[in-house]
Amino acid sequence: MKIKEILSILEEMAPLAYAEDFDNVGLLVGDANSEATGVLVCHDALESVIDEAITKKHNLVVCFHPILFSGIKKITGKNYVERSILKAIKNDIAIYAVHTALDNHQNGVNKIFCDALGLMNTKILVPKQNFIQKLVTYTIPENVEKVRNAIFDAGAGKIGNYDDCSFNSKGIGTYMGNENSNPEIGERFEFVEAEEIKIEVVFEKHLQSRILKALFSNHVYEEVAYEIYDLQNTHQNIGLGMVGELPNEMNEMDFLRFVKAKMECGGIRHSEFTGKKIKKVAVLGGSGSYAIKNAIQAGADAYLTADLKYHNFYEAENTILLADIGHFESERYTKNYIVDYLTKKIPNFAVDLSQINTNPVKYL
Repeated sequence: MKIKEILSILEEMAPLAYAEDFDNVGLLVGDANSEATGVLVCHDALESVIDEAITKKHNLVVCFHPILFSGIKKITGKNYVERSILKAIKNDIAIYAVHTALDNHQNGVNKIFCDALGLMNTKILVPKQNFIQKLVTYTIPENVEKVRNAIFDAGAGKIGNYDDCSFNSKGIGTYMGNENSNPEIGERFEFVEAEEIKIEVVFEKHLQSRILKALFSNHVYEEVAYEIYDLQNTHQNIGLGMVGELPNEMNEMDFLRFVKAKMECGGIRHSEFTGKKIKKVAVLGGSGSYAIKNAIQAGADAYLTADLKYHNFYEAENTILLADIGHFESERYTKNYIVDYLTKKIPNFAVDLSQINTNPVKYL
């Protein structure tokens, strides 16, 4: 099995198109055409993790955080990033990062977070913007089913929990061919009025080329009329953070103790208690101060995230319990999810969970 085959499986789990624009996801180091000898899954691809991969003879390291995040001009081994990259290159080890591609997936980081706490009725906290497009096309009635099924198979027509969604309306199309045309209906230089069906479907914008290829391959017309629009709709199944409900409400102190035990936190920094019971909980793995307002607007009683600054705690305004549980802690079960996913997809291949604790924060 080549490394690129494993990367295709990882893209099914966390499409790179879901990642935030600022992020650096995908294959960061290595040759995708190399034969894979094994996969080591970790949180951060530090030098110690590369050493572990060498020991286990695994030449693909799948990490959550990208070891290469911003541009570098030299690789001389002067810092932890460069040392890790140098060692990976010297030992023909590829490094692949998922980060916000998995953050934004409906079954990704924040669903894992929710599941660890037993939250029910979950939904996206900050839906992804500017990610949906709309295709409008026209064809004769005899060709409608073939075209529709082809673009559905390519990924169009998914809305929330529903697949194969479209709107279809009848109308009259007109055209006149020239000396170079080969019309499906009528003759060259003949003005034609034909009954047509207008098909409208929405799709995730990264699927555009695949959907257009399916449209052109299955349409009977020599020239396919179509339009694509960018929609302002938010994507309800893609985005950062989640909000859900506890099976039973708790008082604030019991809730924080519960979270500390479940997420194995070294400590929890939190805002002043509101005196309310905790039932509805918002979560966002990693740095989530920007979504405090979203958590309040969602009606959450508590918001769990990481990397809150001093003044962020004032934003609670006695309406919500804010809790910083630690960056690593809020994402701690992500690597286990990746291992489980790969093991199910390639059961007879070596996929291991790194035994290196890469959390840089220690507690006294």
